Amino acid sequence: MTPSTIEKRDDLISYLDAALALEHATIPTYLTAYYSIRSTTNSDAAHIIRVAAVEEMLHLTLVANVLNAIGGKPDLTRPGFVPSYPAYLPDGEDDFTVDLRPFSPEAVETFCKIERPGSAPSADARLVKTPEGQTPLLVSSPTAEGMRFYSIGEFYDEIIEGLEEVSAGDPSLFCGDPALQVGREFFYSGGGEVIVVTDLDSAQRALRFIAAQGEGLDSGMYDEEGELAHYYRFRQLQLGRYYEVGDRPDAPSGPALSISWDDVYPVKVSPRLADYPAGSELARVARDFNADYGAFLALLTRAFNGQPGLLQEAVCDMFRLRDGFNRLVCNPLPGSGGLHAAPTFEIPATAGSDPQTSPGAGETARAVTR
Repeated sequence: MTPSTIEKRDDLISYLDAALALEHATIPTYLTAYYSIRSTTNSDAAHIIRVAAVEEMLHLTLVANVLNAIGGKPDLTRPGFVPSYPAYLPDGEDDFTVDLRPFSPEAVETFCKIERPGSAPSADARLVKTPEGQTPLLVSSPTAEGMRFYSIGEFYDEIIEGLEEVSAGDPSLFCGDPALQVGREFFYSGGGEVIVVTDLDSAQRALRFIAAQGEGLDSGMYDEEGELAHYYRFRQLQLGRYYEVGDRPDAPSGPALSISWDDVYPVKVSPRLADYPAGSELARVARDFNADYGAFLALLTRAFNGQPGLLQEAVCDMFRLRDGFNRLVCNPLPGSGGLHAAPTFEIPATAGSDPQTSPGAGETARAVTR
């Protein structure tokens, strides 16, 4: 059996920092697809994507609770926290990258690849070698150089087992300030509830819930609350029908979904600020959006570091970004052959940073590499 890559508290903190980055990295790609949909169209798809984005916020909160419980410090403003898109998010094989793209069959295919279930064929296969010359993001092992995980589910299983091993030798592992925990009163959504983390059992439950709600790995198509895992929600968009209880994964029998792939702004895939004409209004709006997004991440960081009452404001802020999105996606991007503009998520190093909670503020942002 492959030896554990988690031996001490610092290893757990490194893994949970990576988990925060992993859970966040899907949000820009979901939001880009969501806001590319023309108003009043594709209501089924818009709802599915919106709910997934809100639940990724729940996953962020659960990881932050575990991190705080063991004495770590959640920081969503640290350099490199937001990846440079397109980005590798290994979920089993290295056969795809995550892009910022409009709602489309390609976008939905990527969503399914991000969330797809993936149990390693054996315990020894949980960790696999990183292909030479490739620097994958987020699901790499922070402590075993050159290795990444077979899937996101296996990544979380490593942390769950690591918590048990470290706590067995360190009775003071759960030493965090209980006042930093985000409780149910500070966050609510349609699927799942916040778990306050105080010990090994609650920490493992929080992480198992994340894996189940995303992949449905252990609990099948539905999580313990009877909600479809993200993977199967996105499969509905590919298969054109909603699932009914008792359906096979490849054969939903519920009502048909109404999807119009043409009612979408044709935004440029994974645009960069360098694509915008220098000095143009679109360039200014794109920079303003990135600063606003940086402020949103700073607000989340404050919520996870002693001001949990800010969390609901942060969830609302995520959807207040609509104005910035609309000012970009509704407009053609000069020189792009008729494609439209979109946010680039290149976050300036000082955007919304808080020196009290962001020790890396002022450094140049860079891609996440582990």
